[in-house]
Amino acid sequence: MARPTPLSGFPELLPQARLVEQHVLDVLREVFELHGFSSIETRAVEPLSVLLRKGEIDKEVYGVRRLADTAADAGGAGERGDDLALHFDLTVPFARYVTENAGHLQFPFRRYQVQKVWRGERPQEGRYREFTQADIDVVDRGTLAVHHDADMARVMGEALARLPLPGVTLQVNNRRLVEGFYRGLGLEGDVLTGSIGATMRAVDKLDKVGARGVADLLAQAGLTQAQADGALGLAQVRAGAGDLVQAVRALGVTHELLDQGVEELLAVLTAVDDLPADRVAVVADLSVARGLDYYTGTVYETRMRGWESLGSICSGGRYDALADDGRDVYPGVGISLGVTRAITPLLQRGEVRASRPTPTAVVVAVADEARRREADRVAQQLRARGVPTEVSPTAAKFGRQIRFADRRGVPFVWFPQDDGSHEVKDIRSGEQVAADPASWLPPEADLRPSVVVGA
Repeated sequence: MARPTPLSGFPELLPQARLVEQHVLDVLREVFELHGFSSIETRAVEPLSVLLRKGEIDKEVYGVRRLADTAADAGGAGERGDDLALHFDLTVPFARYVTENAGHLQFPFRRYQVQKVWRGERPQEGRYREFTQADIDVVDRGTLAVHHDADMARVMGEALARLPLPGVTLQVNNRRLVEGFYRGLGLEGDVLTGSIGATMRAVDKLDKVGARGVADLLAQAGLTQAQADGALGLAQVRAGAGDLVQAVRALGVTHELLDQGVEELLAVLTAVDDLPADRVAVVADLSVARGLDYYTGTVYETRMRGWESLGSICSGGRYDALADDGRDVYPGVGISLGVTRAITPLLQRGEVRASRPTPTAVVVAVADEARRREADRVAQQLRARGVPTEVSPTAAKFGRQIRFADRRGVPFVWFPQDDGSHEVKDIRSGEQVAADPASWLPPEADLRPSVVVGA
């Protein structure tokens, strides 16, 4: 059989790297649940029309169909395989989930969701076709209080501070602020159409094409030189809670919507000013707009310090009209961490790793196959008290059983003795001592694999 060829963009982790990923997911779940978010899981596929309705992402969507599908056996309109697609994010499926289950949910509804998503992107470092996302959202019926925008930044900021990542910069902006500023410049349309939409999309490319590239795009959109200069001036503002208002006012543009956006953005910055700045620095970055069309207010992007080339690893924003069942509108705000995008490059470069490639803390040696049941009983006693334990697969010489444990990074080997007593050996130091399987525990640091940051 020919050696299989890996599929580009579909990462598969080895056991030691998977332990790091599991640690990250465990931390995220713990933080999210501490803040009252409930876990949900949505189906992997959505109607193609639903996915394409919100944003320009049609070239990245993977369609799904059965090879045997025909119009005759597809099961009816809307269920044909070529009408379905894998979800490219978790926000659009969540909006559909809310409208379908609104009668069973208590609002405001706080949810977290950790699932795979799929995008037909060109694979590169930090860009994958299949990857894990971790989302949190708050959604309400009718209106959603603005303080939830700050809540998103706080919760995700706390989670990021606890993860084995470099320090991050959480960049926050407000699309009302941006739209109001553009209207103050005399631009027309909205975030989807006209010169406002074109300007917002152009400025969002600032980190990719630079100021000169954005200026060219703005000229193509029909902006005057003064308008282009104003838009670029706003995009270059970086500020904290103490100097945001002054920085925006200094640009000399006024508009009612601009004032509302500044107020909302200032509230977010003020609410998260006690996050540990060495781990999570929060800054107003008025170039951030986010490419998806459904965002209406606060928007977030997050970059790892020293790894800015990866782009944003954690992003999101407010969406006031994404979920609508024809009777009620369900506005929401959310933020999503690209788990695979954040940790896979770190794993590949050895910047983060697990202390050992297996959860096992103890291997119970087998003197001979006739005594395997005895070894099984010892292992069960240890497991009953939370010690990850396995029994040696063979009754080879003890030296070979020790080498088996050592190759797997297992720190301890257990030896039942002929007289019914027991001994345990720390194979790193060579120390071997008497032990009782009913009471012995390894040191806390050895009980589970730990995550090691740095070389």
